[in-house]
Amino acid sequence: MALHALLDVTELSSVEAYLERAGTVFTAFRDQDSGCVSYGVRLPGGERWFVKEGTTDGARLSLLRAWAFHRAVQHPVIVPQVHRIAVRSNWAVVMPWHEGEVLYHPTAGGTADRTAPGSAMARFRALPLPLATRAWERVLSAHLAVEAAGYVAVDFYDGALLYDFTGGIMRLVDLDEYRPGPFVLEEDRLPGSRRFMAPEEYERGATIDVRTTVFTLGRAARLLLDAGDDEGAWRGSPARLRVLHRATRADPGQRFASVGRFAAAWHAAGRCRS
Repeated sequence: MALHALLDVTELSSVEAYLERAGTVFTAFRDQDSGCVSYGVRLPGGERWFVKEGTTDGARLSLLRAWAFHRAVQHPVIVPQVHRIAVRSNWAVVMPWHEGEVLYHPTAGGTADRTAPGSAMARFRALPLPLATRAWERVLSAHLAVEAAGYVAVDFYDGALLYDFTGGIMRLVDLDEYRPGPFVLEEDRLPGSRRFMAPEEYERGATIDVRTTVFTLGRAARLLLDAGDDEGAWRGSPARLRVLHRATRADPGQRFASVGRFAAAWHAAGRCRS
């Protein structure tokens, strides 16, 4: 049986050089604050793959954490890591390629990238509300699987949202910091975007658990289903906005106790007229 150019290789000295020999590198993402360099590669038979290589010590730890996460959590919305390759003292991981655009590029110009008329986020917010809501609910569905596996969301933000505008499909990528929970924060803060992070993620000694994930998901819904970036033009119903207000309360004890309860309240609010 012929070996697969990516899935059967276990060790490399240079990822990019190997990919250029094995197929065609049709895109590369080098300017990433994660310490990773990523490539889209097309093999001779036409199949396309996404390869992410860690280039720093921090990236190595993140990829190790992500590998464990993907072994524990599988969901159609979450783009999986299906293989990993040792690269000197670090790792590269192999994922299937999916069409789409991430809704925010942290290296592409800051907040202007969210609001510029041609940006992916602005175009997403201009979608008909039923399409945008359906995409958001795929995110929520995936986090039911995250919760069931005993994991909590860390460093989730709009850069993890890959939306296929042609097919109308939302997928999740780069969930590399997701961790088994609950856990006690032993640092001054967790990694992540302030727009999505719960107050306890800045408090050394705080407990990070499913209520933290609920907060993050509430913030995601609030930002995705608004017509603009200043949260002044909510497109959904008042009932659903009330659900998000509860999900994002500062006191974790006042939020929904689980992603499952948050999801149930969200769907119930969708049946309300006010």
